[in-house]
Amino acid sequence: MPSGTIGRVAKKNAQTSHGTPAIVALDRAGVPYTLHPYEHDPASGLSYGLEAAAALGADPAQVFKTLLADVDGALVVGIVPVAGSLDLKALARAVGGKRATMADLAVAQRATGYVVGGISPLGQKQRLRTVLDATATGFDVVYISAGRRGLDLSLAPADLLRLTGGVTADVAR
Repeated sequence: MPSGTIGRVAKKNAQTSHGTPAIVALDRAGVPYTLHPYEHDPASGLSYGLEAAAALGADPAQVFKTLLADVDGALVVGIVPVAGSLDLKALARAVGGKRATMADLAVAQRATGYVVGGISPLGQKQRLRTVLDATATGFDVVYISAGRRGLDLSLAPADLLRLTGGVTADVAR
């Protein structure tokens, strides 16, 4: 795993230089994590998630993106590997819904407090139902956005589920 800044060890540094709501939430909960900053290149031609995986030298199956969907009129967070896509029908089923569509980008940004490409499942403005793709449980740690472009963090999938109140389901394709 690429090296980074370890969570609680660098708490003061994390809050002053990177203090995103996601990092603050992890520090408050006492959850171990590692920060992985990288240089975001808007001209890379890759999706934000694949750019992060390449920059960090991480397996794209282990790097997850946070997407928002509207399921029967309610926003739901789907967390899936960056190399795949969100299966909207599976997401709806996972939360007992019937129909899901991708949320409007402006709605996603308002609900989470993050910009697209930097949306973290942690520290969002609104607590939303969250579904983590089941493949995440096959890894000791997964990479997610730390709350801004060019900054990811890694943590145990169990900690991610506990902090988001999320569930796992097969929601990636």
